[in-house]
Amino acid sequence: MSSESMNTSSKPDISRYPVPDLDSLPDDIRERILAVQKKAKFIPNVFIVLAYRPAEFRAFFAYHDAVMEREGSTLSPAEKEMIIVATSAANSCQYCVVAHGALLRIFSKEPLLADQIAVNYLHAPITMKQKQMLAFSVKLCRTPELIEDADYAQLRAQGFNDEDILDIAGVTSFFGLSNRMAIVMNMQANTEFYTMAREPKK
Repeated sequence: MSSESMNTSSKPDISRYPVPDLDSLPDDIRERILAVQKKAKFIPNVFIVLAYRPAEFRAFFAYHDAVMEREGSTLSPAEKEMIIVATSAANSCQYCVVAHGALLRIFSKEPLLADQIAVNYLHAPITMKQKQMLAFSVKLCRTPELIEDADYAQLRAQGFNDEDILDIAGVTSFFGLSNRMAIVMNMQANTEFYTMAREPKK
C-alpha cells in the first residue's frame, strides 16, 4: 500500500497512516485521550495516531505507564525526560525530541535545557551523575552490544543502584520503540509543543 493510498484520514498531515476519528474509538481509548486533552488543553498527536491500532495503543501506553510512573523509582520526572530527549535525538526522532523537550522544560523549569541535551548532553549544565546516566542511555540506544560491566560500575560510582539501572534501561528501551514507530508513521508534533515552557516562570 502506498503512502498516498494510506493518507485518507481527516488529518493526513500528522501521520502517514489513517488517523481515526475520536468518536469512532473504543470507549477506554477515547476516555484516556479525553482525559489527556482535559489536562493538556490539546490532544498530543501520539495518542490519536497510535489509536489507529487499538490493541497496540493499549499495550504501548500500559508499558509507558509502567516505566514512567513506577512506584519507588528514584529517577525524577525531569531525569526521565532527559533520557528520552537524549536518546530520541540519537535516533533522530523529531516527534519525541520536540514533545519530550517540552516536557523536560516543564519538569526542569529550565527553558534551555532540552535543546542543550538534544544537541550534546555532555555540554549541558547537568550534574556528572546525570551525564553518566545519559552516557549509559545513549550507549544502550546506539550500541547495546557494547554494554559491559564497566558501564554498571560507572553508574554505581555515581550512586545509582540496580533498580535505578533497570529504570534507566526501561525508559531508554521503551522510547527506542516509540522513536521507531513515530519515524515509520511520520508522526508530526503538535505546534503547541514547540513553544511550551520556553519562557521562565516569573
